Amino acid sequence: FMKVMAIDYGDARTGVAISDATGLLAGFTTVIHGHKAAAVAQEAARLAKAHGVERIALGLPRTMNGTEGPRAELCREFGALLERETGLPVAMWDERRTTVDAHRILTETGNRGKKRKEKVDAVAATLILEGYLGFLRSSS
Repeated sequence: FMKVMAIDYGDARTGVAISDATGLLAGFTTVIHGHKAAAVAQEAARLAKAHGVERIALGLPRTMNGTEGPRAELCREFGALLERETGLPVAMWDERRTTVDAHRILTETGNRGKKRKEKVDAVAATLILEGYLGFLRSSS
């Protein structure tokens, strides 16, 4: 089993979720604040080291018809930066539905207001993590 970090990379806020010791679910979530990719990558690397992460799943935003736009390009650049910073393999994970699902989950659980923005990023990262962990389990 290995510890996985999932990242929902954003302009101002980046959601992070790290699997627990069982590798089944998120044991830790946080949000990194910052606009500069290098600073966000450094903080992600610090967290990865602190939590003993061995692999990273980075949400890749695609349009609903599956094409990649400028956001996806930024994400791929950030992924390359992450690999350099952490020395860990970074898997690009199709996150098409993630943010939509995160908002739906927060609505269902009655999360509203200012704190919601923060939570959406962490929930989105958790959904990326769950999807990726499921993929790892089914492919092993």
